[in-house]
Amino acid sequence: MSENTEKDPPQHGMDVAALRRSATGFALDREDLNDDPIVQFEDWFRYACETVSLDPNAVTLATVDSKMRPSSRTVLLKSFDEKGFVFFTNYESRKAADMEKNPNVSLLFFWSESARQVKIRGTAEKIPMKESLAYFLSRPRGSQIGAWVSAQSSVIASRSLLEAKFQEIKQKFKDKDVTLPAFWGGYRVVPDQIEFWQGRRNRLHDRFEFTKQDDGSWKIERLAP
Repeated sequence: MSENTEKDPPQHGMDVAALRRSATGFALDREDLNDDPIVQFEDWFRYACETVSLDPNAVTLATVDSKMRPSSRTVLLKSFDEKGFVFFTNYESRKAADMEKNPNVSLLFFWSESARQVKIRGTAEKIPMKESLAYFLSRPRGSQIGAWVSAQSSVIASRSLLEAKFQEIKQKFKDKDVTLPAFWGGYRVVPDQIEFWQGRRNRLHDRFEFTKQDDGSWKIERLAP
C-alpha cells in the first residue's frame, strides 16, 4: 500500500481578534457642538491638520454601481463650505460612472490620532467648469499632465504605456500651458446627514448625527455607540 503523500493546502490569513485599543479621545457633549455641522467640521478638520502627519484631507468615498454593488476608494478633499465637500477626478472613471447613475454617496474621514471619524451622506454633483479650471491651474505641472495621461479605471497592458503617454503629453504641451481636459473635474457632495464620532474608553463612544430638515435647519441627535 503506497503511503499517502498528499499535503494539506497551505493556510493563509491572520487572527487579528486580539488587536484592539481603548480609545482615549476627548469627551463630546451636545453643548460642545456648533449648531452648524459645517462649522463643527471645520473645527475638527483644523485640528486634524495640526495632528495628522500625512493627508488629513484623505477621505473614503463610497458609491454604488448599476447592479447595486458598493465600491469605495480614497480621494482627497480639496475644499468645503456650506454648499458641500469637493474632490476631483476623471469623469470617465468607475466612481464617476457610479455617480452618474446613482448620485447618492457617502464620505468617511478617519483620524486615528484623535480617535475621530466624520461620516457624511449626500448627493454628488459636478461643480462648474470654471471652478475645476481654477483648481487645475493651481496643480503642479506634472499632475496637470498626469490628468491627461490616464484613462482612469480602464485596463492597461503595462506601466511603460503610461510612461510613454506621459512623455507624449509632456512634449505636446512643451513651452505652453497645460489645458484642462474635458474629461476631468470636480464633484461636490451636498450633505443631508453628517455624523461626528468621538472614540471613548470601553467602546462607549460619543456619536452625534446632524440630519438636514426641509426648512434647511439641522436636527441633532445623540446615537448609541
